[in-house]
Amino acid sequence: MASQPSSASSSPENLILVDYHPSGVAVVTINRPGSLNSLTRPMLVDLARIFKSLDGDPAVGAVVIFGRGRAFCSGIDLTAAEDVFKGDVKDQETDLVIQMERCRKPIIGAVAGFAVTAGFEIALACDIIVAGRDAIFIDTHSKFGIFPSWGLSQKLSRVIGPNRARQASLSCMPISAEMAEKWGLVNQVVDNPDVLNKAIEVAENILRNNRDMVLRYKSVINDGLKLDLNNALKLEKERAHEYYDGMTKEQFAQMQKFISGRGAKSASKL
Repeated sequence: MASQPSSASSSPENLILVDYHPSGVAVVTINRPGSLNSLTRPMLVDLARIFKSLDGDPAVGAVVIFGRGRAFCSGIDLTAAEDVFKGDVKDQETDLVIQMERCRKPIIGAVAGFAVTAGFEIALACDIIVAGRDAIFIDTHSKFGIFPSWGLSQKLSRVIGPNRARQASLSCMPISAEMAEKWGLVNQVVDNPDVLNKAIEVAENILRNNRDMVLRYKSVINDGLKLDLNNALKLEKERAHEYYDGMTKEQFAQMQKFISGRGAKSASKL
C-alpha cells in the first residue's frame, strides 16, 4: 500500500493546510472556500512563513499550491483590506510573493476556478502552472483603484507580451484557461477534477531527477530572466564553472557511471 501524505495546519481555523507527501512534495492548500479563498492578513503571514519553512526543509523537494473549492484565490478579503494594504509592506519576512520567489524549490500552481488580482499574482509567482478548464485569471487593480505591489504590472507583460498585458490589466479582461495556455501563461490545461493530481505528478516527475541540479537549474533560469541575454549567458557560464570546479574526481566518476547506466537502459529498449 502506498504511503499516505501527512497533514499539518497553520492555524486553529485550518485556513491554510500543508500536506507532506512521501515523495518529497508538499501541497499547500488555501482552505477558505466559503469566501472563494480570499486572503486576510493572518493568512498572508501564515503563507509567507510556510514557504520560508518549506524552502529550508530538506525533506521537501517541490511545492504545489492549490485552492479548495470554486476558486484558486479570489484575492484580498476586501473587508480586511486596510489591514493588508496599510500593513508593513516593506517587511519581506511576511511578504508571501517575496517568500515564494526566494523559495529554491520548484513551485507548481494548481489553478482551478478564479485567480483574481492577488490570486493572479500568486499564480505568477509559481514556476509552473497547471490549470483546470474553468480557470479564469483576472486583474482587477484598475477596477477597484488598488495599486499593484506583488509584481503583476511587471511580470505579466514579460510572460504574455506588453500589448496583451495592457489589455488584461487596464480593461480587467478575464483570461480563460484556453487563452492562458495559448499565450504561454499556463503550462497545461486539464479537466477540473484532475488539476491537483496533475500538479503533484509534475512535481514528482521533477523530483525523479538530481535534486541538487533541479535547485541550481531553477535558480539560474530565474536569475537569468532578470538580466539581458548577454549577461544571462555569462551568469550560466560562471555558475557552470563554479559547479564543475567544485566537483571531486569521485563525483565525476559517479556522474559518468550514472550516465552510462542510463544510456544502456535506453539502448535496451530500442
